[in-house]
Amino acid sequence: MPENQQKSILIVEDDETLQQTLAYNLEREGYTVSVAADGQTGLKVARSQPYDLIVLDVMLPQLDGLSVCRILRRELDVPIIILTARSSEVDKIIGLDSGADDYITKPFSLGEFLARVRAALRRNPPPSSTERFVSGDLVLDLVARKAYKGQSELNLSFKEFDLLAELMRSRGVVLSRDLLLTKVWGYDYYGESRTVDVHIRWLREKIEDEPSKPKRITTIRSIGYRFEG
Repeated sequence: MPENQQKSILIVEDDETLQQTLAYNLEREGYTVSVAADGQTGLKVARSQPYDLIVLDVMLPQLDGLSVCRILRRELDVPIIILTARSSEVDKIIGLDSGADDYITKPFSLGEFLARVRAALRRNPPPSSTERFVSGDLVLDLVARKAYKGQSELNLSFKEFDLLAELMRSRGVVLSRDLLLTKVWGYDYYGESRTVDVHIRWLREKIEDEPSKPKRITTIRSIGYRFEG
């Protein structure tokens, strides 16, 4: 798959068998893969060069995966998939709150893993007829992939950016959580609607004057969200 050859993925996993299995199959798909076996090394490797995706186990020696995720999220705009043996809703929320874009519970099938990778790497190209969205002091530059509130640039992850772009593109229209999952995370995304709720909360903290009383992104109970513009 030639389109995958430009995509680089870092796997931080201390289980050598799983690490090698995932790396082997990703390379067969045409991706360039780097590996690390502990949190400290993973952090160092992640900072050494740009990656298109980081796959990060939670239970790592030296520095746990959630701590690595929090650090990387402050420093890098890169999608992160968390791998963990813990499957409770609380654990999933903690993983997402740490900055992960997706959460895969072990054991998982290879097909599901590869589908999640494709979804995480998928970006929605902006329509050529529109280069930016403007709403009051909020500006979204689709070409430069930058967002501004007043004179300040917002530090948005690429999923936060894509989510805000989808909402602003459909301003005044109610978008369901399932539709936002499809549009932003991809047609083969296996995640839950909680992912949308977490990212909406992050967006509100960055674009709303009072995040607890949002005026730009409103919740439509039992359905989804609407950008008021």
